[in-house]
Amino acid sequence: MHHRAARVKSVFRPRRSRNPGAPAASSIVSPVSFHRGPPWTPGKAKKGVAVVTESELHRDLRRAVRELCGRYPNEYWRRLDEVRGYPEEFVRAMTKASFLSALIPEEYGGLGFGVTEASIILEEVNRSGGNAGACHAQMYTMGTLLRHGSEAQKREYLPTIASGELRLQAFGVTEPDAGTDTTKIKTTAVRHGDRYVVNGQKVFISRVPHSDLMILLARTTPRDQVARRSDGLSVLLVDLRDAVGHGLEVRPIRAMMNHDTNALFFDNLEVPAGNLIGEEGRGFRYILDGMNAERILIAAECIGDGDWFIDRSTGYAKERVIFDRPIGQNQGVQFPIAQAYIHLRSADLMRFKAAEMFDAAEPCGAEANMAKLLAADASWEAANVAVQTHGGYGFASEYDVERKFRETRLYQVAPISTNLILSYVGEHVLGLPRSF
Repeated sequence: MHHRAARVKSVFRPRRSRNPGAPAASSIVSPVSFHRGPPWTPGKAKKGVAVVTESELHRDLRRAVRELCGRYPNEYWRRLDEVRGYPEEFVRAMTKASFLSALIPEEYGGLGFGVTEASIILEEVNRSGGNAGACHAQMYTMGTLLRHGSEAQKREYLPTIASGELRLQAFGVTEPDAGTDTTKIKTTAVRHGDRYVVNGQKVFISRVPHSDLMILLARTTPRDQVARRSDGLSVLLVDLRDAVGHGLEVRPIRAMMNHDTNALFFDNLEVPAGNLIGEEGRGFRYILDGMNAERILIAAECIGDGDWFIDRSTGYAKERVIFDRPIGQNQGVQFPIAQAYIHLRSADLMRFKAAEMFDAAEPCGAEANMAKLLAADASWEAANVAVQTHGGYGFASEYDVERKFRETRLYQVAPISTNLILSYVGEHVLGLPRSF
């Protein structure tokens, strides 16, 4: 990174309310100046061991995010979880502080950060007790638009996304009959003059009611007419403000956690041909760019969850006295917490390795997938330890453990199953025969 000053700008502008009558966001972090130094700097050596410390940029970034998140305590997230509400005020605050535009280049009004910094932002949200899943898509969808969108598309959309006038929070890929086998999706986009006509269905597409735009993957050439099964897929940028009710139906899916996910039904939805991202038929490759970033960012959220669980477990184990001694004095309580912490720190190292490679534009598919698997496993282990440490109180909503337990369980399955990661590593890293 270059040594230069970067400033987190308050770029929020008034936008149409998604909840008429709702108060404006009042808890906004103040603009903070960040100094860009190397992401990691060597510290003093001790007994022949090199010590690595975070850069000033990363420390300042963590402090700023923690300050904002501190204004949205556990009670805020608990109330939303009870009614399956969307954290509108929190998302507006994150937007105004420019955190959600971290990956947008400065020339388009963003912070111009890398995936490393973006991952720190999301990690800190989850470590604070919040749920970054409400807004994380705006970060990982950036890869598709930034790397493959035309200059005209970037100039039209990125400044207004950075300012908060538009939200890009929806990513339409998964289908009921395809799942992770993306090349078998059946949603079609057929070109008719200056428009594409879209028909089909998507499922588990999150945040659609709270997004203005959606990245959509559809088949533009039938599968039996392409040389490779990954050919013939294209990416369209769908304006949800025009689409809903005019060829797009959105049906909410109630889930075990507050994640606002939906089923989408396309019936002759018309999308301007100018909203095609990149070349027709090459969309699968474009989506993969976003998927590596997605895995790294989700890994960071899992790290944040894991640290939250460890903090809660250690705090409770020190304070809870049974048989005239803190329960944390018992090895049966202490050792599982320590082991979960060790696994979490190991996963964290892989997260930063993958992010470093992504930011250097190096191939990082294996590292991104391994980071996601290790972090998801570590956070799930820490979640189970937290419930066990708290005993019956771990199931009480007022302690928030059960809420975070449900939230972090998602990442054993989404955005990619841990089994699919194992098969990827087995085949593409170790050279073993394809298992399916």
